Amino acid sequence: MGASGSLGDPTSNGRWVMFDNRITRMLGIEIPIVQAPMGYIARAQLASAVSNAGAMGIIETSSGDLAAIREEIAKMADLTDRPFGVNIAQAFVRDPSIVDFVVTQGVRFVITSAGDPRTYTSQLKDAGLTVFHVVPTLRAALKAVDAGVDGLVVEGSEGGGFKNPSDVSTMVLLPLVASKVNVPVIAAGGFVDGRTMAAAFALGAEAIQMGTRMVATIESPIHENWKQAIVSASETDTVLLNRHAAPSLRVLRTDRSNALEFDVSSNAMEHMARHQELYFGGDMDAALALGGAVAGRIEAIEPVADVITNCANECLEVLRDLGSTYVK
Repeated sequence: MGASGSLGDPTSNGRWVMFDNRITRMLGIEIPIVQAPMGYIARAQLASAVSNAGAMGIIETSSGDLAAIREEIAKMADLTDRPFGVNIAQAFVRDPSIVDFVVTQGVRFVITSAGDPRTYTSQLKDAGLTVFHVVPTLRAALKAVDAGVDGLVVEGSEGGGFKNPSDVSTMVLLPLVASKVNVPVIAAGGFVDGRTMAAAFALGAEAIQMGTRMVATIESPIHENWKQAIVSASETDTVLLNRHAAPSLRVLRTDRSNALEFDVSSNAMEHMARHQELYFGGDMDAALALGGAVAGRIEAIEPVADVITNCANECLEVLRDLGSTYVK
């Protein structure tokens, strides 16, 4: 990971140059932060704010019908002139033509997930797109590299949302995968600020993905009750459900999730039916509120630009302090 300048040193073209590595060059971004593709949340309002801040905004395609997703992707052209990406969660694809649509919209970056990396990688790469695949194990990482992906999103069990039942932490998984592959890695699961970003670099990543931290931002489109639940959470206020099934889910601790935590006979996915009442109505027990363990470290609902800028600055400060403290 290379770093030059700071947020106080604009380049001649007015952009900020801070980090220089394979991912910033591949994606055309200044700050190696990727916003997670969360259902109903990773829409144009949030993704454009992330891209405008110099990071990589992502549009999700898992929660809406094709018309709704097309509308969100089309909105991006009016909201930002910066690069953005799209996630194709293969298990949730309702209409395979979404892949063809993405190719025609000038999208240059796609994250595939929840499926076989061989399904769309060749088609997307032949169209000139950069393709990363989400992996929860070393075996999955090697399979994705063999399929020809350009990079990996290595996601540990600390992250919120849908998870592999293997329950491997980011601290274990990230350096393991990074040591076995030659493609660049985005670290996901447990990243919330510059200190954790610096740790990701030390463990072999070249970027981080933020999900829960992005939910608790002003631009996040979900109900304020959910955002406040994140801010109020402690480090023990998430629960990993469906430990014996796929997918597992990491969710915020609520009355509903508490009741399911040790119920091995219940499939937590069945408790997502009233998700609209949660996401937009604010009923925290209507469905399961997805959230990562880093909720316990989030203290305020902030603008996206502040989250990204502060994270980048703190990361650089931590790296410089470590160098001056431990390297003589």
